[in-house]
Amino acid sequence: MEHPVGDPAFEDVTARARIRDAAIRLFAEHGIDGTTVRDITQAAGVSPGLLRHHFGSKEALREACDLHVLNRLVKIKEELVLEGKVASPGFLPAVHPTILLSYKYVTRALLDGSPSAAAMFDDMVVLTEQWISKNAPDVTEDYRAYAAVLVGMQSGILAMHDHVSRALGVDIFTTDGHLRMAGALADFYSHSLLDPEFVAKARGAMEPLRAPNPPTAAGTDPGAEGA
Repeated sequence: MEHPVGDPAFEDVTARARIRDAAIRLFAEHGIDGTTVRDITQAAGVSPGLLRHHFGSKEALREACDLHVLNRLVKIKEELVLEGKVASPGFLPAVHPTILLSYKYVTRALLDGSPSAAAMFDDMVVLTEQWISKNAPDVTEDYRAYAAVLVGMQSGILAMHDHVSRALGVDIFTTDGHLRMAGALADFYSHSLLDPEFVAKARGAMEPLRAPNPPTAAGTDPGAEGA
């Protein structure tokens, strides 16, 4: 049942969303340390007391923003890949501004060096691991390692956005820049860079390194040098 405008419950929901969305935009542009509660409440058009009512503190608000951004990115990916909306003419243009803002937000969050940033990275790995195990179970035998490397690679591109943008000649946080980056990623993920025979040989070469005392390059005992 929908709440009519003016109903206190309706106003609470919309105020909470306005605060969250304003915080996401400001955190993406200035980082959490560079954004004050006053900045957020002014952008959202609410009082500081209403922010405290809904979230308690700026840190709790940041946690809510993290969760919302990550869940939204996962949802968009599922809609594009699993629900076939990539072929819908209006879908990508509609969600693209959200994608760009989310990437800017994630980049700021991961670079701030805080325990919260570490927790966000861990959450991204968990979500990616779950997505891979559900939707691409044959891609690897080690879902956690695959997810951690994938998140690290994609996060690295965002973290190095100044350098990547300079190399491309266009800011990857703009529409043109992001589309060029996304096209390169599509090429990357759709083509294998290594043939299966080489991969099998490489895995075979790595296997002895898992032993408690792997052989050295010269085939000598690692502990013999100091004997």
